Amino acid sequence: MATPHVLVGVGTETASPVVRRISPADLLQALRSGLDDFAAMPSHAVFLCIIYPLVGLLLASLTLGYSMLPLLFPLAAGFALLGPIAAIGLYELSRRREAELDTNSTHAFDVLRSRSLGAIIALGILLMVIFLVWLAVAQAIYVAYFGYAAPTSIRQFVNDVLFTPAGWGLIVVGTGVGFLFAALVLTISVVSFPLLLDRDVGAAVALLTSVRAVAANPVTMALWGLIVTALLVIGSLPFFLGLTVVMPVLGHSTWHLYRRLVEPDPAWQAAFRPERTSHRSAADFPAALFTPRE
Repeated sequence: MATPHVLVGVGTETASPVVRRISPADLLQALRSGLDDFAAMPSHAVFLCIIYPLVGLLLASLTLGYSMLPLLFPLAAGFALLGPIAAIGLYELSRRREAELDTNSTHAFDVLRSRSLGAIIALGILLMVIFLVWLAVAQAIYVAYFGYAAPTSIRQFVNDVLFTPAGWGLIVVGTGVGFLFAALVLTISVVSFPLLLDRDVGAAVALLTSVRAVAANPVTMALWGLIVTALLVIGSLPFFLGLTVVMPVLGHSTWHLYRRLVEPDPAWQAAFRPERTSHRSAADFPAALFTPRE
């Protein structure tokens, strides 16, 4: 059956990935490497991530109906919970650049041929479920403070949230609950998606390894969460357009952070050597037939 493979990969006899302890200096180095990847592959980043701010704008426009207005902020904040899914192609490009392979933008879709595709989809569905639960919880919190009546205008909604005791309670409780959702997603995804691209270990092993990595580096990973949050807030202004830069940089950086958090496996690294192809001229034709083979 396919289900055991999705959960545990190629086999339970494979040793669990070794998790390292890292320092804040490693976070800075991961960000530098992510910026370097973005500078080397800017077209790829725009190609993959322009969808993210556009969808954000679409979601924002859908909430301009006053009945949906209370979900505007939860949608914007909760959409970041899906960031690891949006960045999966960026991980693949960073992986290929690291291996000195072709980084043409089309290789971002090599994920679709990954041996771990089933596990990646399973974890993606898990993040989507968490996102939907967050929206339901956020709506319940709003109803608890303001009831079911929709705001009569944007001005009235802003006044209620910012200048009333109920609004202050909503901000405090909503922010606290949102922090818990963000911490959960960071814990289960910071290593899991890159690990599944790197090795066929299964969704359960990848998720557990991500939890172990965060548990081994609680302070450093908390700092990483703050960095991600700050950059996403900055990138959301104005109108989510800054995410066309922030998202690819964070995506590439997450790959390099994974490399620092998890000990490489030489066997899997050796296996990731797709055949290199080169463009040949017709003038090379019969000489190419006699090229020595290794």
